[in-house]
Amino acid sequence: MKFLVGFSRIFVGVLFIISGLIKLNDPLGFSFKLEEYFSQGVLDLPFLMPYALAISIFVVIVEVLLGVMLLVGFKPKLTVWSLLAMIVFFTFLTFYSAYYNKVTDCGCFGDAIKLTPWESFIKDVLLLVLITILVIGVKHIKPFLPNRINTLLIAFSLLGCTLFCYYVLNHLPLVDFRPYKIGANIQEGMTIPHNAPKPIYEYAWKFNVGGEEKVIVTNGEYPSVEGEFIGVETTEIQKGYEPPIHDFTLEKEGVDQAADLLAAENLMMVIAYDLAKSNLEAFEEIKKVSDEALQKGYTVIGASASNDDLKNQLIERYDLNFDFYFTDETALKTIVRSNPGVLLLNKGTIIQKVHYNDLDDLVLQESQGRVSLHIQLKKELDSIMAMDQKYRIDLTPENLKKQAAIDSSNLEYIEAVIAEHGYPGKSLVGYRTGEVAWYVLQHSNKIGQYINVIKEAAENKELGFSKYAMMLDRYLVSQNKPQIYGTQGSTLADGHNFIWPIKNLDSANILRKNIFGNTVEEYSKQLFGEDFEFKYYTIQEIDNLRKSTSKL
Repeated sequence: MKFLVGFSRIFVGVLFIISGLIKLNDPLGFSFKLEEYFSQGVLDLPFLMPYALAISIFVVIVEVLLGVMLLVGFKPKLTVWSLLAMIVFFTFLTFYSAYYNKVTDCGCFGDAIKLTPWESFIKDVLLLVLITILVIGVKHIKPFLPNRINTLLIAFSLLGCTLFCYYVLNHLPLVDFRPYKIGANIQEGMTIPHNAPKPIYEYAWKFNVGGEEKVIVTNGEYPSVEGEFIGVETTEIQKGYEPPIHDFTLEKEGVDQAADLLAAENLMMVIAYDLAKSNLEAFEEIKKVSDEALQKGYTVIGASASNDDLKNQLIERYDLNFDFYFTDETALKTIVRSNPGVLLLNKGTIIQKVHYNDLDDLVLQESQGRVSLHIQLKKELDSIMAMDQKYRIDLTPENLKKQAAIDSSNLEYIEAVIAEHGYPGKSLVGYRTGEVAWYVLQHSNKIGQYINVIKEAAENKELGFSKYAMMLDRYLVSQNKPQIYGTQGSTLADGHNFIWPIKNLDSANILRKNIFGNTVEEYSKQLFGEDFEFKYYTIQEIDNLRKSTSKL
């Protein structure tokens, strides 16, 4: 018994210290995991969510202290019964999570070691057995050092944990175990290897055969059976490979622009997962560093899961010269444990990552071969963009006239800018603002005059190639010619929706996969709804349909 107690004492003590220190390195991350447990659909304890960080700090410090107390033999009865209470609670939590498949990672070892729910439960059962041995054999737990020295060790451990926790909360975790650590490449983190294992599914097909329900299970193939099909239930029996980064996007108006943005040589990302919870005072300093980055030729963007109203209010309040993109909140919480925080990237590789308290530590490089951003022009173009959309939300006949007058004025301004600077792309005014001239030209009757300017800008990566594709298609439609990329849809007088004729559908789908990430058929459902059925038309067929509907 003495040997079992000695082994259990060392094993449990060391494991609790390691587990606690890993979580103490990232108490904010553990608080996010607790919020997940407290949420509706799991434990349904939403009133605890505001206290998740405080509970996180308390739990991880107690975890480390109990491990130290067990190893040195300080107050053994209090220690082992506290350990038992903690492990009973965690065993229940991991069983509940595993059985009901509620939380896919318990967070026991933070992001350092990922355990499935059942692996976490088995680990807790093992610890429960060992701690039970400690409770039974508590008389064999003797202190190694005098009580006074043990008391000092516990006091210093508490002080050390508290100071360490304070540091990582006001800066960043000392060790970053996440897939967005410095040196990681985001695109590579999203890549699935060619030989990666694929998920395996089991399909339970239900048929009505002779008045009785019959279930046939296959791995995907439709069964050969005589009977009326009722339905099918799909179960994943073996998970496939999931890349470390699988939920990262940078969306604007529903389009993911991550690939284009991450290709930038010098990119500054301002991360704020929830602007309502952000330290807003930090944006005064972010305004300074982001403007400096723009002057040095950086592409600067924001990423947040907040709504557009909050984003626009923040931009206006602090006169920010960059725009925000939408990214999943969980992904943003994972990227940086700071709200807001700032990342510097080079072609998708994270070069630097800082807490808002450490913005002075950012090292901005002068972009070689790039012209510093023209801040005044950027501000003017941003104003033009706001005017371009002013009345398009509600195009009543009266608003249509107002918008037409604005469009005419905007076009005159853009033509003057192009005459002086060439196309005002991302090198001159930043990525997002670099699209403003495109929008104004797209809403004008001078697309044919400037289509080659847009093509050159896209080829020089001053503008996303998708913009050129859309403008070229729009121009071809205006000429009553088949489009190339399948970006333009239309509606007949009788309300019939269709995709404008395409020169070569197979070619268009290959091009679309590379540029837009989808096919014409998939895009048509996004445009007209999931119930829309794509049909390929020729120009002649559309002309005939127009003639027939005009007679109605």
